[in-house]
Parts: sequence; C-alpha cells; structure tokens
Amino acid sequence: MAMINPTRMNLINLKKRTVIARKGHSILKRKREVLVIEFLKLLKESKESRSALNEIIKNSYRTVAIASSYVGNFELEEVAMQVEQGSGISIRVKNIMGVRIPEINKLVQTQASAQMLLGSSLAADDINESFSKALDSIVDVAQREQSLRRIAVEIDRTKRRVNALDYKVIPNMLSQTRYIRMRLEEIDRDTFSALKHVKKKIAKNSSGDAE
Repeated sequence: MAMINPTRMNLINLKKRTVIARKGHSILKRKREVLVIEFLKLLKESKESRSALNEIIKNSYRTVAIASSYVGNFELEEVAMQVEQGSGISIRVKNIMGVRIPEINKLVQTQASAQMLLGSSLAADDINESFSKALDSIVDVAQREQSLRRIAVEIDRTKRRVNALDYKVIPNMLSQTRYIRMRLEEIDRDTFSALKHVKKKIAKNSSGDAE
C-alpha cells in the first residue's frame, strides 16, 4: 500500500473515489455479462453458418462437376473467362457495448454481368447461382467470426479490469481508508490527552497563583 497523508480531506477524497470505483466495477461486470451473452449467441450462429457454408460449397462444386459432364470443360472455361471481377463487399461498423463490430455486405452484381451469364447456358446459370449463394454465406461467416474475435478480446480486457478493481484497486482504497481513520483517531486521542494535560497544568498554576 502506498503511503498517504492521513488528513480528513484525503479521507473524504478516498471515500468518493471508492464509491466511483464500485460503480465502475458494477458497470464493467454488467458489460462483461452482456458481452458473454452476445458471444455465446454469435458462437452458436457462427457454427451453424460455418456448417451451412461447407454444405453450400460442396453443392457448388457438385454443380460444376454436373455442368462439366453436360457441356464440357471448354465451354465452362469460356464462360469463366467472360465473367467480370466480383463487385466486392462493403464494410460498416456498429457498436455493441463499446466494441466495434463489422457489418459486411456483398455489393450487388451489375446487371450486365448477370445477363451475360444468364445468356450463356443453363449449366452456367446453375453454377452462377450456386456460387453466388456460397459468396453470400462466406460474407455471413466472415462477419460473425470477426465479431466473435473482437468480442472475445473485449471480454478478456473487461475481465482484467474487473479483477483489477476486485483484487487491487478497491482493496487498496479500503486499506488506505482504514489507515487514515486509525491515524486520525490516534491523533485525536493524542490531542485530547495533550489538551487534558494542558488544562490540568493551567488549573494547577491558577490554584498556585490564588494562594
């Protein structure tokens, strides 16, 4: 415990700081509980999304294999060469209990690119549809897993702050408060004894002067 000057002002300040620390401790515990609930919810959804993604990807490659057996690899390669690069994704950020969570969305494919594929063949259309679903699922999984990572980091950070308040900050404040009270009581006793001694001395001197 760091040495602190045992004054009444320091005692008052310590009491105020202890009240604030306890309020902060309560808020942080509540924040941790909310984050854990959100984490468990996202974890369940993420597992389901990941499982669905694996199944969608399997179906997508199965569609490629079926299309290849009907129209041949050459036509599929020709269609693939004509497909424009994907239009990408957009990322926004939302705030959950102070945690910046990404919102990832796939940008809409241009109409010209979609029509080009639709005009090629039914096989190519099936491939386009299946891999479009796969991309949607990948974006969904990426968003959930990034959110999980960020929430996990914040849970750990909040837990360390709660533990610091629980086992270090608040106990130190209470210990310092007890120390100041004890020292002030000692000072009061010493002051009282000194005043009593002075009073007796004054009374003795007064009685001597009277004689």
